Amino acid sequence: MDEGVTPEAAAAVRQARFGTLPERVRFEDMVEGADIDPDSKGRSSYNPEASWNHFSCVAADLAP
Repeated sequence: MDEGVTPEAAAAVRQARFGTLPERVRFEDMVEGADIDPDSKGRSSYNPEASWNHFSCVAADLAP
């Protein structure tokens, strides 16, 4: 801090520059629940034998 600047003046500069923090977001506003259909086909669609094709690989992309 400069020698000629008082703490009150520095606080006023910080307040003018940064202002106040935004209001807190409640936890209830950050999460969302959704009901699922128990008969949904997407729920158990993981296939460990074919999981390799979900990843990108430069060598595989360049293969003919």
